[in-house]
Amino acid sequence: MPNITLYLLFIFPLPIIACHNIFFSQIQLQGPPDLVISILQLKGLVLRHCANYVSGNRVLSFCADLTQIVSIFKKMETGLTSNNQDENKDKMSKSMKKVLLVLNCIMLGLGNCGGPLVQRLYFIKGGKRVWISSWLQTAGWPFLFIPLICSFFYKKRNGRPETKLFSLKPPLFIPCAVLGVLTGLDDYLAAYGVSRLPVSTSALIIATQLAFTAGFAYLLVKQKFTAFTINAVFLLSIGAVVLALHSSTDRPDHESKIKYYEGFFMTLGASALYGFILPSIELTFKKAKQPITYSLVMEMQIVISFFATAFCTVGMLINHDFKAFPREARNFDLGEATYYVILSVTALFWQFFFLGAIGVIFCASSLLSGIVIATLLPVTESLAVLFFHEKFQVEKGLSLALSLWGFISYFYGEFKLIKKKKKHEPDVVGSAP
Repeated sequence: MPNITLYLLFIFPLPIIACHNIFFSQIQLQGPPDLVISILQLKGLVLRHCANYVSGNRVLSFCADLTQIVSIFKKMETGLTSNNQDENKDKMSKSMKKVLLVLNCIMLGLGNCGGPLVQRLYFIKGGKRVWISSWLQTAGWPFLFIPLICSFFYKKRNGRPETKLFSLKPPLFIPCAVLGVLTGLDDYLAAYGVSRLPVSTSALIIATQLAFTAGFAYLLVKQKFTAFTINAVFLLSIGAVVLALHSSTDRPDHESKIKYYEGFFMTLGASALYGFILPSIELTFKKAKQPITYSLVMEMQIVISFFATAFCTVGMLINHDFKAFPREARNFDLGEATYYVILSVTALFWQFFFLGAIGVIFCASSLLSGIVIATLLPVTESLAVLFFHEKFQVEKGLSLALSLWGFISYFYGEFKLIKKKKKHEPDVVGSAP
């Protein structure tokens, strides 16, 4: 009988060692630091306990290790509870997300209407540097540090001491850097178009962005389409074709046909490229390996704008545009002081645009962001005619009518879809700022 007991005590550690090899090899040590340390301590105790059984120090080892194992499991339970509480803090209520969506739509509207107008004013009153104009579209990224710092201190004061000012991780940083370079190229194409075309014409061309956004959203993020969405994309495309066939009627007197068509196709290229960028941002959100909060969205926009500005800075250095600032300011029609004010306001408006666009993607989708941009077309058209006395021919009126028809079709379809799904959606829908 004693021999059997000794035999059982000797082989008893073997299943434990086997369980250890299976269990701990499958654990991914991720989560709160205290929880990871507890798991590692438990692993060490299991191995030590097995070794003590083999060496003969069984009873004393069992009593000592049992107390420590109970203590470790309590720590692990506390760590898991704390982790769940942190995840709940990151949840955003449905009503809060709606408020944030409205706020981002307002910013997107201000940037989408004000940016092209002030940018066109720069060229009309004596500005000639396309790289400067494209550089200004993202050079306002330091403004974003103001809300980011406010969010940081707010979280600190509300019991989240682990909060970092900049929490963007490398797997998310690299895609943002690539998107930044593409945004810099898009800025140049759009700025070149605005320098050659009336604002009303360039705005109508930019409206085709919705078709590109819809196509890339289908390819990249598997965006589902309804009959209303397809109808909207078709009408917008027809409107752009009508405008293209009769585009030479609004060519400025001092502009050659070649330069005018260069501006037309550059703007169309900018529309297509930004139609690719918006779904790419949404895809980056979906593939991110960290929780996406609105603070993180601002960090992403800072990185995107920084690399876009760096791209345009290289162009400015090659074109010697930095040396042209003082000379261009002295020769500006509205005065030197007004010149710098216009540059600053341009940077601010475009930063509103980009932050609003990425914010709408965070709250809804890239397709909705494209829809909002296109929906503001009548406002931009009206402001261009009002301030710059641009021509508004029949072709533009027809294109505008087709665009409005497309917008109404899309929103009606979305309204029906939301109404259908409203009863099945939970109250918690996203991540907190």
